[in-house]
Amino acid sequence: CRSALELVPFGVKALLRRAAAYEALERYQLAYVDYKTVLQVDCSIQAAHDGVNRMTKALLEKDGVNWRQKLPSIPKVPISAQTRWSVPSAGPPGANAPPATAPRGEPDQSAADTERARTLKEEGNELVKKGNHKKAVEKYSESLKLNQECATYTNRALCYLALKQYKEAVQDCTEALRLDPKNVKALYRRAQALKELKDYKSSIADIKSLLKTEPKNTAALRLLQELSRA
Repeated sequence: CRSALELVPFGVKALLRRAAAYEALERYQLAYVDYKTVLQVDCSIQAAHDGVNRMTKALLEKDGVNWRQKLPSIPKVPISAQTRWSVPSAGPPGANAPPATAPRGEPDQSAADTERARTLKEEGNELVKKGNHKKAVEKYSESLKLNQECATYTNRALCYLALKQYKEAVQDCTEALRLDPKNVKALYRRAQALKELKDYKSSIADIKSLLKTEPKNTAALRLLQELSRA
């Protein structure tokens, strides 16, 4: 994979395969970096999203809450690489041909949208830390218009829970689970919202699905106890 990446820097297949190899060798930090690099090239690759989620859990268990501080630096993918690998989702014959190079000095629009979406999400995260959930919802909503990302849906769901907008929280978690069917945060937050809506059967089903992935998740086990008494 290293040889392939020397020939074609930021090649998606080589990055994904190297990440999988690192993961098998339990070199989770390096695997995380490769999966995150893939998402810079193409944020729609589900295998990379799944890999990031797995590595996050593994590194959290291994290094604790400060695991990010121990990561190697994640390379910044140039716009040219993002443009080279981007493929239109649908279009007329010939749509899969390499896209035209953007004029010098003008960023690729999809990459600009992704970057803007990331900035809006981070602004939303800062508002959540300050307890301003209503304003954070606005930021996350703007971000999702540009880039549908699982973490943004689960973050907005957290805000909806705080605002007691439980139906909206369920909808966001469902969207997140469409992108990542085993996402622990989405399952847990949907279970919380369903509990408040008194749909205890569906809430218990979500918690049981979560516990298949993380059988020792204390928050989930606690919620399951509460649901069994409801």
